[in-house]
Amino acid sequence: MTDAVERYRHGLSPMRGRSRHEPHRAATPLEALYDLVFAAAFGVAGAQFAAGVAAGHAGAAVGAFAFATAAVIWAWINFAWFASAFDTDDWLFRVLTMVQMAGVIVLAIGLPRMFESLERDGVFDNRIMVAGYIVMRVGLLAQWLRAAREPAYRRHALTYVVFIAVAQIGWVVVAWAPLPFGTALVAAALCWLVELGGPVVAERRGEGERRGTPWHAHHIAERYALLTIIALGETVIGTLAAAQEISDTQGWTGDAVVVIGAGVAMTFALWWSYTTMPSGPILAVHRRRSFVWGYGHAVIFASVAAVGAGLHTIGYAYRQEDPPATPVVILMIAIPVIVFVVALALLHSYLVRARMRGLSLYAVATVLPALGIVLAFVGPPLWVCLLVVLAGPVFLVVAYEAGGWRLAQRHLDAALGTGLVGAADGAA
Repeated sequence: MTDAVERYRHGLSPMRGRSRHEPHRAATPLEALYDLVFAAAFGVAGAQFAAGVAAGHAGAAVGAFAFATAAVIWAWINFAWFASAFDTDDWLFRVLTMVQMAGVIVLAIGLPRMFESLERDGVFDNRIMVAGYIVMRVGLLAQWLRAAREPAYRRHALTYVVFIAVAQIGWVVVAWAPLPFGTALVAAALCWLVELGGPVVAERRGEGERRGTPWHAHHIAERYALLTIIALGETVIGTLAAAQEISDTQGWTGDAVVVIGAGVAMTFALWWSYTTMPSGPILAVHRRRSFVWGYGHAVIFASVAAVGAGLHTIGYAYRQEDPPATPVVILMIAIPVIVFVVALALLHSYLVRARMRGLSLYAVATVLPALGIVLAFVGPPLWVCLLVVLAGPVFLVVAYEAGGWRLAQRHLDAALGTGLVGAADGAA
């Protein structure tokens, strides 16, 4: 009876920090719900990106998309690492998490205005986005102040509070002060420096087992994998949007079927490629490698979301009036695929700390999308170029499953063996 009561009770609990070695730690239903609003934010950013390129505002759309995805991803990172270390699942933790979710929704509402401001007005208007961040930071700062009541992690928590508050004040100034454009860019760069520097400073606090916050290696690896899947959802949405556009304009031709099939296959290939990276086991032993791994994932998330936007652009290529040229559409897909493959190779190599002989496989996987770009300028049909781009990640998957996994396993075994002997690296 007691177990049943405790299972359903969400009374307040002190934030003492979760165990770094907690067995069977997995993502919670609340974290899955939190990710849902980020799926919506990625969807808005991707749709705006595709529409901007199709309208002939490629340069502005690229800049707006980069800023939008950076803001969305950073909001997710802030919560993910805190929850991994301090999630109590009491009613106050749930409420404050939902406050942060509301802030993400406001952020997503502000994305179209930010895109429009760059594409049409020539100015940068991120005020609604910053308002969303203010809402998010109210919830996040309250969570860190709760964690600060635990003496073991007070210095860590208060360091986060200071950096988050200073950065947010900076963003308010950038958004609402009448700054010249050049000054605003410098101020925004300083804000990002504070944002990214906060975790670096805070996680260096403490000694031994108390060094850094008690995030859980396998849990955080799962969380990052889940957000990768959320971003991959945009490739599915982009494919569906393209299918709708094509079927409305010319019906279901052979070209259309190939294009849609290639979009679905792209989703599968990118996911399969991502799963070859052994994040959890490495982070459990080498905690100090989390910074490069965690920040580097921002490139992976953004590139995957950009592939989805590129697939969406295929639909515009089949419209009757002012369709974007085939090279534009293929560039929208191939460049993010190349960025994804390069980022995956570098992060994988960094995790295992080996000059991977398998990097030649990644090289081939980048050459094929580059070849697709070249073909797009030569003149074959769009679907031919798309299949060549798709061949890159598909080649990576086939090569890995055909025997490349053995080399990856040896690198992993060596990295884990080194980590077990060299405990200093794992005591971050």
